[in-house]
Amino acid sequence: MEAIANRRDYVETQLASGSPIVAVSFRDGILFVTLGRSRQKVFEIYDRIAMGAIGHPGDIERLRMAAIELASTEGFTRSAADVSLRRLAYYSLSPVLKAAFEQVFGPPYLARMLFAEIGEKPDDDLFLRIDYDGAIALQGGGPGEGREQFGVLGGTQEAAAAMEKFLRERHEPGGTLARALATAVDAWTVGQLALATDGVGVAAPSKTALAEEREKQLLERGVEAALLERGGKYSIRYRPLSEKELRAVSDS
Repeated sequence: MEAIANRRDYVETQLASGSPIVAVSFRDGILFVTLGRSRQKVFEIYDRIAMGAIGHPGDIERLRMAAIELASTEGFTRSAADVSLRRLAYYSLSPVLKAAFEQVFGPPYLARMLFAEIGEKPDDDLFLRIDYDGAIALQGGGPGEGREQFGVLGGTQEAAAAMEKFLRERHEPGGTLARALATAVDAWTVGQLALATDGVGVAAPSKTALAEEREKQLLERGVEAALLERGGKYSIRYRPLSEKELRAVSDS
């Protein structure tokens, strides 16, 4: 028990500085957004599934490749329609992460992942988070709860909670891409503020403080954003946003 507690503290410390990731439903799809200085953090997994992750690049790549292989095998042996995010998470990825974390003589995965699966309409979209110990957290969807139309990933629980609170108040699932992009960047900024202050007093920053921090971060970091498109004529729904589309951040 002590060894596992020590591992948990170690992994949490390693992940604490990770740049947040936000995924939101909107009228025409699901948008993933993060800000960073270099490496990619948002990935395609299968036709209707995408992933964002924070942590060690090597561990993220190993888990990404495992998810792609599992989804591709399922799609080949059955059909693409049978590839389910719930099956991928609960029966494949979560057991692998749990086993690695509990084997105290081996290294755990230093990664926290956010997955999204696009549905026919925003109400059908699914978001779930898988932690380094295999724990799975659905964004809503529990007994008696409505499914939330967003997902967040933060280096700390305080950052994630701050972003979730912001999105519950501001997110508009039926809005346009430009509106979704602006809201996601603002939610990311809230999470980054929480990381910078250890979650103290930033769950609801003023509009002025939020705007100032957003502009500061946009000058220092690049925006990484990708879409899962809804209702397209092709089976593959994932595509990165173009530079022209990303300019909507400053225009919104």
